[in-house]
Amino acid sequence: MTHSLPLKAALKRGALVAAANWPLVFVQFIAEATLKLLLAVPTIGGVFLVMLLLQADVEDVLGGGARDIAATVFTALRANPIALVAFALAFLIVLLGGSALTFIVKGGTVSLLATAEVAAGTIERPPLRLEALRRLSRVHIDSFLDACRHFWRRYVRLGGCLLIAYAVTAIVYLVIIVGGYALADGTPILLGWTVIAALASSVLVVWITLVNLCYLLIQMIIAVEDVSVRTAARQLLQFARGALREIAAIFGVVLLLVGLATVASILATAGLGLIAFVPFAGLAVVPLQFAAWFLRGVVFQYLALTALGGYLAQYRLYTRGVAPLRGMPPGLSGQRSA
Repeated sequence: MTHSLPLKAALKRGALVAAANWPLVFVQFIAEATLKLLLAVPTIGGVFLVMLLLQADVEDVLGGGARDIAATVFTALRANPIALVAFALAFLIVLLGGSALTFIVKGGTVSLLATAEVAAGTIERPPLRLEALRRLSRVHIDSFLDACRHFWRRYVRLGGCLLIAYAVTAIVYLVIIVGGYALADGTPILLGWTVIAALASSVLVVWITLVNLCYLLIQMIIAVEDVSVRTAARQLLQFARGALREIAAIFGVVLLLVGLATVASILATAGLGLIAFVPFAGLAVVPLQFAAWFLRGVVFQYLALTALGGYLAQYRLYTRGVAPLRGMPPGLSGQRSA
């Protein structure tokens, strides 16, 4: 018989572990923000390349929305194969290099969080004391770098599998959508195909969400058990069969919180857009937008680490419950330190 924490206790435990190791929230935020900024470099370079090819003004290229800009850039680059290959190669190099950095950083983050969760005891039970949170902190630069060096190969390999899954999914989706529209164009089934395309987009969102969840859980198992990617994937299947309800509950609550945070972010952005039209007050929009972007990123990272802490707690209890069936002493699995 396997054991598990109630949903409220698991989320509370994950939130406290993440709060005690709050520098990891900012480490993850900086890593992902760095990847986005790196990807902006070849993108902006592609826009300037298009302006040189078309001999157009900046306002003409950037005058429309995001889709118009993307269409203009792609059309201009497609007319010049050498420029298109150079742009695609630059974007791919930056994507792979920046992604590898985030994968390696993730290895240190998950390892330290797993170590902190093991040492948390029964911190989810009241009373909660500040000193207990301070003792729970495991963030140290040496431990973090050691964990990054120890796990980097496996995490980069796992991240490569994630990128391949993204690429295959994008290709299949584009083939279905573009090919379907080409076949349905000018026929009576166009409306029905539009509904099918909307359903396909919904399926895509669900699929990507599940892929990201599996990616996170495999990262967790690698850090806890110190096993290979293949072994971690097999153990994930066993964990999912034995604790599917607990995983789904944590995932559902965190997904709801992310949705609420996204709605709040959209409303805040809309409010800041209205301020931009007010004389003089519009000057404060840029720093306010930066602050909103920063707060949104930190909140999302904290929610992600909270979910990870909850998964860690459930996985540790799950391995304790199945350890006697495997012939291992109870409590041995999941006790590896960084």
